[in-house]
Amino acid sequence: LICRGLVSSASRPREDSWLKSLFVRKVDPRKDAHSNLLAKRETSSLYKLQIHNVKPECLDAYNKLCQEVLPKIHEEKHYPCALVGTWNTWYGEQDQAVHLWRYEGGYPALNEVMSKLRQNKEFTEFRKERGNMLLSRKNQLLLEFSFWNEPVPREGPNIYELRSYQLRPGTMIEWGNYWARAIRFRQDNNEAVGGFFSQIGQLYMVHHLWAYRDLQTREDIRNAAWNKPGWDELVYYTVPLIQEMESRIMIPLKISPLQ
Repeated sequence: LICRGLVSSASRPREDSWLKSLFVRKVDPRKDAHSNLLAKRETSSLYKLQIHNVKPECLDAYNKLCQEVLPKIHEEKHYPCALVGTWNTWYGEQDQAVHLWRYEGGYPALNEVMSKLRQNKEFTEFRKERGNMLLSRKNQLLLEFSFWNEPVPREGPNIYELRSYQLRPGTMIEWGNYWARAIRFRQDNNEAVGGFFSQIGQLYMVHHLWAYRDLQTREDIRNAAWNKPGWDELVYYTVPLIQEMESRIMIPLKISPLQ
């Protein structure tokens, strides 16, 4: 009996260790930052996404003001930045403006633009007047995924969908691995505009930007993807990585390079 008890006691740690191994997920240590693993290496562009919630009675005046001032920044050769697109949200949060900027040269370019704009009296007055029209505002600094199309100007008319995903912390690499394959299912109709992930602001955020002729075209294209072998599997594996998601349908302003 004593020997049997000793054998039983000695085997318990091994049993406990084996049981724990079933439930403990082993993760290989990362050798590089997410930004280096996922972002385009051939460019050093940084993107800024601005979201402004405008007082309902001020939206027309806000749009008019932006259309007067933003092109001057976009076209100024001494500013290393470009306006990628500017929109009003049509379906989603109402009375909302969305702007996407590209800074060619990364953080040094961003710092240069911000420094020059602080010395620009017209822009200072613009910010002051714009501030009186806003309920709230937020921004994020983004990098673009290496496997997505780079956003370039396009002719309209189009509607745009900004799909924003809040991922579970630690899952960005998995998301990138799956979408590097998934994006090939969404290229047939030239609807893929750009894909980005956050660096500063709300972290573990992913934004996919799509263009469609209209809402029915959007519905048809999205439904067609489910008929392609492999799309359903990729959706199945990416959904558990998401904590929250949001879809905005947006209409471009007249000054937007993305029409």
